[in-house]
Amino acid sequence: MKRSQILRQRVKQIEISDQQTVVDLVENMADMSIQARNIGLCAQVLKGIYKDKTRPTVFLGLAGPLIAAGLRRVIRDLVVRRAVDVIVSTGAIIYQDIYASFGYGHFKGEIEVDDVLLRRHNIDRIYDTYIDDRQVIRTDRFCKLVADELPPGNYSSRAYLAEVAKKLKDEESILYQCRKLGVPVFVPALNDSSIGIGLTEHQVKAREAGKKFISIDAIQDNVELVQIVVKSSKTAAFYVAGGVPKNYINDSIVMGYIFGLERGHDYALQITTAVTQDGGLSSSTLSEGRSWGKIKKEARCAMAWVEPSVALPLLAGYIFGKKLTQQRSRLQMTWEEEKLTCLKTV
Repeated sequence: MKRSQILRQRVKQIEISDQQTVVDLVENMADMSIQARNIGLCAQVLKGIYKDKTRPTVFLGLAGPLIAAGLRRVIRDLVVRRAVDVIVSTGAIIYQDIYASFGYGHFKGEIEVDDVLLRRHNIDRIYDTYIDDRQVIRTDRFCKLVADELPPGNYSSRAYLAEVAKKLKDEESILYQCRKLGVPVFVPALNDSSIGIGLTEHQVKAREAGKKFISIDAIQDNVELVQIVVKSSKTAAFYVAGGVPKNYINDSIVMGYIFGLERGHDYALQITTAVTQDGGLSSSTLSEGRSWGKIKKEARCAMAWVEPSVALPLLAGYIFGKKLTQQRSRLQMTWEEEKLTCLKTV
């Protein structure tokens, strides 16, 4: 390249005015530098997803203390406003949503605090957020009671959580809205959460009483999710943090070969604070995913190393402010046990 070509684009010195919207701010960030630019590039990927007339299926991967941070309504609105087609989450996030659906609170706390004192008062701490341990125990028990009422057998996390959602009445709940609007929720490591504690009690008590019980079949999750990939014209991955959900969504692409399909994600973006130098999957770059066939070589991708309690409201505000999903159709999925018999737009 010539010198003039290398120096052709100036970094934008943005101006903040009293008339500026979130959309204006995020779009201008694309002409800044460092992580501001990456947030702007993530927004451009989102615009590409929702403007694509072939309607990619959007998989939202959720990890980290998102509800404790105050993002429950943001995630719920991404579902309600047609921005999300499938959720893959850690158990903790879905558990916190169930906890909040009963009116149980998350409270402002401190980092520098006597945790022994908190334990004495039955208060649990999530960084700088407090929750009531007595209400946690009640929520654990609720998860057990839902399992107690189900016919014994193997269930995917999606099938079990759909039954949990039937018991919820809170319209602010992510899980409630997902069931209402037909957005499947997968938690591949369901046992690694307080939901798993409730299900453990369900099994222990059933064994003691000589009764049969339900079990969560993690491989059935794989079978169900890969069917969604195979029946989708295109796929897009939106990773909030990383962890198991990120790799699970990516592996669903790899597993397509079981059905004779080899196709990577057409779009992918991630907001995270994980460092790349440790080689972990949470921080693995989307470019690295190309080497596995998880991401298409020509896919539109972007990553921003910004903590999600800051990054997700900016990107959600961009989606809503640009009205990118206002006219977007929904996906309707018909399940016969673990078999996805129909996927169509409605």
